[in-house]
Amino acid sequence: MKSILLKIKWLIKVLPKLYKKYHGKTDEKLFNVFIRFVYYQLVKNKYVLAHKNLKISGIENLEVNGSLEIGLLKFGIYHPSDVTFINLEGKLDIKSSHYSIGRGCRIHVGKNATLEIGEGGHIMGYSNFIISNRLVIGNECAIAWNCQFLDSDHQFINYEGKKEKAEEIIIGNHVWIGNGAQIYKGTKIADGCVVASNSVVRGIFSIPNSIIGGNPARLIKENVTWN
Repeated sequence: MKSILLKIKWLIKVLPKLYKKYHGKTDEKLFNVFIRFVYYQLVKNKYVLAHKNLKISGIENLEVNGSLEIGLLKFGIYHPSDVTFINLEGKLDIKSSHYSIGRGCRIHVGKNATLEIGEGGHIMGYSNFIISNRLVIGNECAIAWNCQFLDSDHQFINYEGKKEKAEEIIIGNHVWIGNGAQIYKGTKIADGCVVASNSVVRGIFSIPNSIIGGNPARLIKENVTWN
């Protein structure tokens, strides 16, 4: 009972700050956002601020170091009826003090699988994450809209001379993944890289601060910076 009372006192203090932060920046009714926020705090013990069409299955497998914002900020292609679905049979571990996921994303983390996200960065809307093994996204990574991450073929194909490849996906720090990019199993991307829009990426890209692009993706340019 004491811990609940302390949390209620904390909520009374934090809600005016949230009003100031989101007033005029979302098309959601703030009263409803706050009701959902209080529910996630008191019932699920999670710091989640979400739009009305968020569905989370397996929220007990969500670890949030700070606040998680889902589908609140306005963006030109978002629609109020967009549904965001997060299905957590495995673990989603967000280490950031604040992280934003856009509307319309689909995130599935399979049993015994993990999706780890570092400090800072964001995910834009309509991106799909189908993780059966492990995906690591480093610090300060920007993932544009309509991207796809898939770390399993989901079907077994065998042939003579086949080489088995690692299935996990590792994205370094400060990586920008352009809209429509598709990232497949066994991919490793070094720090500071930029993945061009609509690229199909599978393989190890170990040179930092590079532009990667194409289908299949290849190294295009080195010694680049972005902010």
